[in-house]
Amino acid sequence: MQAIEPRYYTPEEYLELETVAEYKSEYIDGQIIPMAGGSTKHNQISLNLSSELNFAFKRQAYRIYMSDVRLWIPERRIYTYPDVMVIAGEPEYFPNRTDTVLNPILIVEVLSKGTKSYDRESKFDAYRTIPSFQEYLLIDQTRIHVEQFSKTGVKQWSFCEYDGSDEAIAFTKVPFQISLADLYNKVQLEATAVEGDRV
Repeated sequence: MQAIEPRYYTPEEYLELETVAEYKSEYIDGQIIPMAGGSTKHNQISLNLSSELNFAFKRQAYRIYMSDVRLWIPERRIYTYPDVMVIAGEPEYFPNRTDTVLNPILIVEVLSKGTKSYDRESKFDAYRTIPSFQEYLLIDQTRIHVEQFSKTGVKQWSFCEYDGSDEAIAFTKVPFQISLADLYNKVQLEATAVEGDRV
């Protein structure tokens, strides 16, 4: 059987297709990759964080965007939809578009089984090419576990992780803090292996 060559699209072709598409897709250097639908856990965590951020910054110069706003990463030729973005000051838009931004300071991804390796590695690598990008949060949706990366210098990042419901995440690049209890509010978490062994 003859292998089917993948089709490559220009960024302009992708944007035209995305305007009329029934579901969202990422664009990665010429290829269009359909995005998997999110779970209710994924949605609840994103909503919990976005709501708290929006309330905390209602009188401050920060903009909070959820997964309907697209991000363009020019160095890697990627269009993607982060779960949550925070922009300090005014958003910088892709030319002639108001649905695609360029300058997040903070990006948050809620991990799923199919994308967690990509979010931790290739996607984080691409995000680090954005000049404004300073902080990255990876949130597990199956258990209480959050990874926080904060930029400390040129090509230098610090790492913290949180896994207790009595802990709080202190953001380093925006004046904000959230407890893990609030972050995971109304999220049905999976039983741990230890708990399962007791049954």
